[in-house]
Amino acid sequence: MAAHRIEFRNVTKRFPPQGKGAEPVTAVRNVTVSVADGEVVSIIGPSGCGKSTLLNMGSGLYLPTEGEVYVDGERVEKPNPHAAFMLQKDLLLPWRSIRENVEFGLEIRGVDSRQRSEKAHALLKRCHLAGFENHYPHQLSGGMRQRAALARTLAVEPTVLFMDEPFSALDAQTKMVLQQDLATMLAEERKTALFITHDLVESIALSDRILVMSARPGTIIEEIAVELPDRNNPMQRRRLPKVQEYALRLAELLHIGDKTHEEQI
Repeated sequence: MAAHRIEFRNVTKRFPPQGKGAEPVTAVRNVTVSVADGEVVSIIGPSGCGKSTLLNMGSGLYLPTEGEVYVDGERVEKPNPHAAFMLQKDLLLPWRSIRENVEFGLEIRGVDSRQRSEKAHALLKRCHLAGFENHYPHQLSGGMRQRAALARTLAVEPTVLFMDEPFSALDAQTKMVLQQDLATMLAEERKTALFITHDLVESIALSDRILVMSARPGTIIEEIAVELPDRNNPMQRRRLPKVQEYALRLAELLHIGDKTHEEQI
Protein backbone atom coordinates (compact mmCIF):
# COMPACT_ATOMS: atom_id res chain seq x y z
CA MET A 1 0.00 0.00 0.00
CA ALA A 2 1.22 3.53 -0.75
CA ALA A 3 2.61 5.54 2.18
CA HIS A 4 -0.01 8.20 1.44
CA ARG A 5 -3.49 7.72 0.04
CA ILE A 6 -3.59 11.20 -1.49
CA GLU A 7 -0.70 13.35 -2.71
CA PHE A 8 -0.59 16.71 -4.44
CA ARG A 9 2.97 17.46 -5.55
CA ASN A 10 3.69 21.10 -6.43
CA VAL A 11 0.31 21.41 -8.09
CA THR A 12 -0.76 24.51 -9.98
CA LYS A 13 -4.02 24.83 -11.91
CA ARG A 14 -4.65 27.59 -14.43
CA PHE A 15 -7.89 27.99 -16.35
CA PRO A 16 -7.95 29.60 -19.81
CA PRO A 17 -9.36 33.12 -20.19
CA GLN A 18 -13.12 33.37 -20.44
CA GLY A 19 -14.09 36.10 -22.88
CA LYS A 20 -12.32 38.65 -25.02
CA GLY A 21 -9.54 40.49 -23.22
CA ALA A 22 -9.72 38.25 -20.15
CA GLU A 23 -6.64 36.83 -18.46
CA PRO A 24 -6.02 33.18 -17.50
CA VAL A 25 -7.10 32.43 -13.94
CA THR A 26 -4.70 30.66 -11.60
CA ALA A 27 -6.94 28.82 -9.15
CA VAL A 28 -4.22 27.13 -7.03
CA ARG A 29 -0.46 27.53 -7.04
CA ASN A 30 2.37 25.28 -5.83
CA VAL A 31 0.21 23.15 -3.53
CA THR A 32 1.92 20.19 -1.90
CA VAL A 33 -0.29 18.11 0.37
CA SER A 34 -0.33 14.48 1.49
CA VAL A 35 -3.01 12.54 3.35
CA ALA A 36 -2.16 9.28 5.11
CA ASP A 37 -4.22 6.09 5.15
CA GLY A 38 -7.25 6.48 7.42
CA GLU A 39 -6.68 10.20 7.93
CA VAL A 40 -9.38 12.87 7.65
CA VAL A 41 -8.11 16.27 6.53
CA SER A 42 -10.25 19.37 6.15
CA ILE A 43 -9.55 22.31 3.86
CA ILE A 44 -10.82 25.77 4.74
CA GLY A 45 -10.27 29.08 3.00
CA PRO A 46 -11.96 32.07 1.35
CA SER A 47 -14.56 31.46 -1.33
CA GLY A 48 -12.93 31.04 -4.72
CA CYS A 49 -9.52 30.05 -3.34
CA GLY A 50 -9.37 26.73 -5.21
CA LYS A 51 -10.58 24.25 -2.60
CA SER A 52 -12.99 22.54 -4.99
CA THR A 53 -10.37 22.65 -7.74
CA LEU A 54 -8.09 20.51 -5.58
CA LEU A 55 -10.84 17.94 -5.06
CA ASN A 56 -11.65 17.90 -8.77
CA MET A 57 -7.99 17.19 -9.54
CA GLY A 58 -7.85 14.47 -6.89
CA SER A 59 -10.84 12.72 -8.41
CA GLY A 60 -9.49 13.11 -11.94
CA LEU A 61 -12.13 15.53 -13.21
CA TYR A 62 -9.41 18.13 -13.86
CA LEU A 63 -5.74 17.65 -14.65
CA PRO A 64 -3.17 19.97 -13.06
CA THR A 65 -1.45 22.54 -15.27
CA GLU A 66 1.77 21.85 -13.39
CA GLY A 67 2.68 19.23 -10.82
CA GLU A 68 1.24 15.78 -10.16
CA VAL A 69 -1.60 14.21 -8.19
CA TYR A 70 -1.47 10.65 -6.84
CA VAL A 71 -4.14 8.48 -5.22
CA ASP A 72 -3.06 5.14 -3.75
CA GLY A 73 0.36 5.63 -5.35
CA GLU A 74 -1.08 5.92 -8.86
CA ARG A 75 -0.79 9.13 -10.83
CA VAL A 76 -4.25 10.58 -11.48
CA GLU A 77 -4.77 11.18 -15.19
CA LYS A 78 -8.48 10.37 -15.55
CA PRO A 79 -11.53 9.78 -13.31
CA ASN A 80 -10.27 7.70 -10.44
CA PRO A 81 -11.90 4.34 -9.52
CA HIS A 82 -10.28 4.43 -6.06
CA ALA A 83 -12.09 7.64 -5.13
CA ALA A 84 -15.67 8.76 -4.57
CA PHE A 85 -17.00 12.31 -4.56
CA MET A 86 -19.77 13.69 -2.31
CA LEU A 87 -21.13 17.19 -2.91
CA GLN A 88 -23.38 19.60 -1.03
CA LYS A 89 -26.19 18.66 -3.45
CA ASP A 90 -27.25 15.04 -3.17
CA LEU A 91 -27.72 14.67 -6.98
CA LEU A 92 -30.00 11.67 -6.50
CA LEU A 93 -31.71 10.59 -9.70
CA PRO A 94 -35.39 11.49 -9.23
CA TRP A 95 -36.72 8.62 -11.38
CA ARG A 96 -34.90 5.95 -9.37
CA SER A 97 -35.87 4.70 -5.92
CA ILE A 98 -33.49 5.29 -3.03
CA ARG A 99 -32.26 1.68 -3.28
CA GLU A 100 -31.73 2.05 -7.01
CA ASN A 101 -29.82 5.29 -6.45
CA VAL A 102 -27.48 3.56 -3.99
CA GLU A 103 -26.98 0.74 -6.49
CA PHE A 104 -26.19 3.06 -9.37
CA GLY A 105 -22.38 3.00 -9.15
CA LEU A 106 -22.38 -0.77 -8.66
CA GLU A 107 -24.64 -1.17 -11.68
CA ILE A 108 -22.20 0.83 -13.82
CA ARG A 109 -19.40 -1.47 -12.63
CA GLY A 110 -21.33 -4.57 -13.70
CA VAL A 111 -22.13 -5.97 -10.25
CA ASP A 112 -25.02 -8.44 -10.46
CA SER A 113 -28.46 -7.41 -9.20
CA ARG A 114 -28.49 -9.66 -6.11
CA GLN A 115 -25.17 -8.32 -4.82
CA ARG A 116 -26.23 -4.75 -5.59
CA SER A 117 -29.45 -5.19 -3.65
CA GLU A 118 -27.73 -6.77 -0.64
CA LYS A 119 -25.11 -4.01 -0.51
CA ALA A 120 -27.72 -1.27 -0.85
CA HIS A 121 -29.95 -2.68 1.88
CA ALA A 122 -26.99 -3.04 4.27
CA LEU A 123 -25.79 0.52 3.67
CA LEU A 124 -29.26 2.03 3.93
CA LYS A 125 -29.68 0.29 7.26
CA ARG A 126 -26.36 1.72 8.48
CA CYS A 127 -27.44 5.16 7.28
CA HIS A 128 -30.75 4.89 9.21
CA LEU A 129 -32.85 4.59 6.07
CA ALA A 130 -34.17 1.05 6.51
CA GLY A 131 -37.78 1.01 5.37
CA PHE A 132 -37.23 3.79 2.85
CA GLU A 133 -35.59 1.67 0.15
CA ASN A 134 -38.51 2.00 -2.26
CA HIS A 135 -39.19 5.68 -1.66
CA TYR A 136 -38.18 8.27 -4.23
CA PRO A 137 -35.95 11.29 -3.53
CA HIS A 138 -38.82 13.79 -3.51
CA GLN A 139 -40.42 11.83 -0.66
CA LEU A 140 -37.45 12.33 1.69
CA SER A 141 -36.22 15.26 3.76
CA GLY A 142 -32.94 16.98 2.92
CA GLY A 143 -31.13 15.13 5.68
CA MET A 144 -32.45 11.77 4.56
CA ARG A 145 -31.41 12.52 0.99
CA GLN A 146 -27.87 13.26 2.15
CA ARG A 147 -27.85 9.98 4.06
CA ALA A 148 -28.82 8.25 0.83
CA ALA A 149 -26.05 10.13 -0.99
CA LEU A 150 -23.56 8.95 1.65
CA ALA A 151 -24.74 5.35 1.21
CA ARG A 152 -24.33 5.69 -2.57
CA THR A 153 -20.82 7.10 -2.06
CA LEU A 154 -19.77 4.19 0.15
CA ALA A 155 -21.42 1.52 -2.02
CA VAL A 156 -18.55 1.45 -4.53
CA GLU A 157 -16.10 0.83 -1.65
CA PRO A 158 -13.72 3.72 -2.35
CA THR A 159 -10.43 3.93 -0.49
CA VAL A 160 -10.58 7.73 -0.69
CA LEU A 161 -13.50 10.14 -0.24
CA PHE A 162 -13.48 13.69 -1.59
CA MET A 163 -16.22 15.66 0.16
CA ASP A 164 -17.17 19.18 -0.90
CA GLU A 165 -19.29 20.80 1.83
CA PRO A 166 -21.66 17.81 2.01
CA PHE A 167 -23.66 19.18 4.95
CA SER A 168 -23.70 22.91 4.21
CA ALA A 169 -27.32 23.01 3.03
CA LEU A 170 -28.69 21.30 6.16
CA ASP A 171 -30.04 22.78 9.37
CA ALA A 172 -27.70 22.77 12.38
CA GLN A 173 -29.31 19.82 14.17
CA THR A 174 -29.41 17.57 11.09
CA LYS A 175 -25.85 18.57 10.23
CA MET A 176 -24.52 17.44 13.62
CA VAL A 177 -26.32 14.09 13.39
CA LEU A 178 -24.89 13.44 9.93
CA GLN A 179 -21.42 14.53 11.04
CA GLN A 180 -21.63 11.84 13.72
CA ASP A 181 -22.78 9.21 11.22
CA LEU A 182 -20.00 10.13 8.81
CA ALA A 183 -17.30 10.08 11.51
CA THR A 184 -18.44 6.66 12.73
CA MET A 185 -18.37 5.16 9.24
CA LEU A 186 -15.00 6.68 8.37
CA ALA A 187 -13.51 5.25 11.55
CA GLU A 188 -15.11 1.80 11.24
CA GLU A 189 -14.09 1.37 7.60
CA ARG A 190 -10.78 3.26 7.93
CA LYS A 191 -11.55 5.49 5.00
CA THR A 192 -9.32 8.38 3.99
CA ALA A 193 -11.09 11.69 3.39
CA LEU A 194 -10.31 15.16 2.12
CA PHE A 195 -13.13 17.40 3.28
CA ILE A 196 -14.02 20.99 2.31
CA THR A 197 -16.01 23.10 4.72
CA HIS A 198 -16.66 26.72 5.62
CA ASP A 199 -17.79 25.65 9.12
CA LEU A 200 -14.77 26.08 11.42
CA VAL A 201 -16.16 23.93 14.24
CA GLU A 202 -17.10 21.21 11.74
CA SER A 203 -13.49 21.12 10.52
CA ILE A 204 -12.23 20.77 14.09
CA ALA A 205 -14.80 18.16 15.09
CA LEU A 206 -14.21 15.86 12.12
CA SER A 207 -10.51 16.17 11.31
CA ASP A 208 -7.03 14.99 12.17
CA ARG A 209 -5.58 18.03 10.41
CA ILE A 210 -6.87 21.28 8.95
CA LEU A 211 -5.27 22.96 5.92
CA VAL A 212 -5.85 26.71 5.62
CA MET A 213 -5.71 28.22 2.13
CA SER A 214 -5.03 31.78 1.05
CA ALA A 215 -7.19 33.80 -1.31
CA ARG A 216 -6.80 32.96 -5.01
CA PRO A 217 -4.44 31.79 -6.27
CA GLY A 218 -4.83 29.37 -3.41
CA THR A 219 -1.80 28.17 -1.50
CA ILE A 220 -1.54 26.39 1.84
CA ILE A 221 -0.71 29.06 4.40
CA GLU A 222 -0.98 26.92 7.52
CA GLU A 223 -1.46 23.32 8.60
CA ILE A 224 -3.01 22.69 12.01
CA ALA A 225 -2.92 19.31 13.71
CA VAL A 226 -6.11 18.79 15.71
CA GLU A 227 -4.78 17.32 18.95
CA LEU A 228 -8.08 16.27 20.44
CA PRO A 229 -9.41 12.81 21.36
CA ASP A 230 -12.48 11.10 19.89
CA ARG A 231 -12.30 12.01 16.22
CA ASN A 232 -14.95 9.34 15.71
CA ASN A 233 -17.24 11.21 18.13
CA PRO A 234 -17.56 14.81 16.88
CA MET A 235 -20.44 15.56 19.24
CA GLN A 236 -18.14 14.78 22.16
CA ARG A 237 -15.31 16.80 20.61
CA ARG A 238 -17.50 19.87 20.32
CA ARG A 239 -17.77 20.03 24.11
CA LEU A 240 -14.03 20.31 24.67
CA PRO A 241 -12.73 23.77 25.74
CA LYS A 242 -9.82 23.62 23.28
CA VAL A 243 -12.23 23.68 20.33
CA GLN A 244 -12.70 27.39 20.95
CA GLU A 245 -8.93 27.95 20.83
CA TYR A 246 -8.70 26.21 17.47
CA ALA A 247 -11.71 28.13 16.13
CA LEU A 248 -10.18 31.47 17.16
CA ARG A 249 -6.90 30.60 15.47
CA LEU A 250 -8.68 29.62 12.26
CA ALA A 251 -10.72 32.82 12.34
CA GLU A 252 -7.50 34.83 12.68
CA LEU A 253 -5.96 33.09 9.68
CA LEU A 254 -9.08 33.71 7.60
CA HIS A 255 -9.35 37.35 8.75
CA ILE A 256 -12.91 36.75 9.94
CA GLY A 257 -14.10 40.01 11.44
CA ASP A 258 -11.79 42.04 9.18
CA LYS A 259 -14.15 44.13 7.03
CA THR A 260 -11.68 43.96 4.14
CA HIS A 261 -12.06 40.19 3.92
CA GLU A 262 -15.57 39.44 5.18
CA GLU A 263 -17.07 39.08 1.70
CA GLN A 264 -14.50 36.38 0.81
CA ILE A 265 -15.33 34.03 3.67
